[in-house]
Amino acid sequence: MATSEYLPKHDVTAQRTQQFPRRIAQRRRVAGPGLDSKLLLMLGDVVVVTLAFAIALVIKVKFFESFADSKKLSIDDMPVYLAFFGWFLLALLLVSRRYGLYSPFFVTSGRRELRLTVQAVLNAGLLLCGSIYMTHWDIASRSLMILLICTSAITLSIWRTGKRLSRYRHYEKGIDTRNVVILGTNYLSHALSQHIVANYRFGYQFIGYISPSGQDASAVVNHTEVLGGVERLRQLARQHFIDEVVVAQALQAEQIVALIEEAREVGVDIRAISGLYGDLTTNASIEYLGIYPLASLHRRKARILELFFKRCFDILFSSVALIAAFPIMLLIALVVRLSSPGPIFYVSERIGKRGRVFRCFKFRTMVKDAELRQKDLAAMNERDLILFKVANDPRITAVGRILRKYSLDELPQFFNVLRGEMSLVGPRPPIASEVEKYELEHLRRLEVMPGLTGLWQVNARQDGSFARYIELDTAYVENWTLWLDIKILMRTAHVVVRGTGT
Repeated sequence: MATSEYLPKHDVTAQRTQQFPRRIAQRRRVAGPGLDSKLLLMLGDVVVVTLAFAIALVIKVKFFESFADSKKLSIDDMPVYLAFFGWFLLALLLVSRRYGLYSPFFVTSGRRELRLTVQAVLNAGLLLCGSIYMTHWDIASRSLMILLICTSAITLSIWRTGKRLSRYRHYEKGIDTRNVVILGTNYLSHALSQHIVANYRFGYQFIGYISPSGQDASAVVNHTEVLGGVERLRQLARQHFIDEVVVAQALQAEQIVALIEEAREVGVDIRAISGLYGDLTTNASIEYLGIYPLASLHRRKARILELFFKRCFDILFSSVALIAAFPIMLLIALVVRLSSPGPIFYVSERIGKRGRVFRCFKFRTMVKDAELRQKDLAAMNERDLILFKVANDPRITAVGRILRKYSLDELPQFFNVLRGEMSLVGPRPPIASEVEKYELEHLRRLEVMPGLTGLWQVNARQDGSFARYIELDTAYVENWTLWLDIKILMRTAHVVVRGTGT
């Protein structure tokens, strides 16, 4: 959810929506329902069930082989056991998928999820036992198979319970939730919105209503929560970082088709109350939002797996960088402390992904009252519009000039990367006063995690044009790949060594 006080006010409707409460926007970390995708959920189950198999082997060897009638495990028989384990694992994944345990919108009670988990394990176990019986492989240990089924049910139940409780803690703080708007202003729309607001465990943040084209909002809903008409979806999606639209009021066929096409262009999911559009949702699966059955009309192509690897790379790279640079950072901290009065670190509030406010760390490179003196230097600004930069800035200390030249002042921002507030590569995080002046199209750069470096830093660092600044950041958002991140990091190393910072 965007932080409303920093968003530009584009028109009367937008100004009215600024009054809508944004209680926990500043603590939002990652957009969407976390990094859970079908593939990642399956990989998690593979790891957990493999652990369960190892536990079953240990229990079998330690406690069951002492019995005279128990079949002993042999190294020569392990290929057979591995084959049966592979079949059990495949069956479990298929059955779990059939039960909807890997659905990205799996909104149900924890008790039902555990019941389906145990049921999936038992069904996979029946298929395993049936395979052993049909193949007549007497070398297979029945006790090991039973242990595998039991340990899998227990470990998967613990795993899913832990994940669910972790998600609930995040949702309660407004972290990893989805921004949802409801298309409609009727009684059903109001009831659905109240259902979402009253159940934070669904992982949704209700943003407001969108009124159908040509229809006035009814007296049922609060008019201050009506963001605008459906024809303004593109603008509203950018302004409020909308993840999903739930259609709760019938539209004409051509209107819903046009809505789907526009949602595809802006990257917004569309789901509708089941039964509203039978022809469009004939083959769509039913997904529940609490007690309300929904049918999917459009789902954007998720890049969750790529973002997962990007995050893993951020954690690994920043951890190694902090360990390697720790002696240098200690030396810099000492020099900064002794060279001029003031704190070692400069901490400023920045605007991150989707308007989230976070504290950005840098080594102090200016005198301690630098912000108060900036107004006096306004006439010397060499950048246009929003940006501010002055060559030979008198506020910069002697040590600060060296730190800036080689970008050493930004080393503490690796802590921001570890905390999940920044990435290694992305648009630089702006300050609140800059975001207040943004036009609607400028908000595109806030759709991704801010970074230590980016296209602008390696291509046009000395370019004072704000238009060029926005152009490169937007190009990064629209064309991002892991390979692009790697290329930017390699070019950044070259820029830092050359000492082109100011």
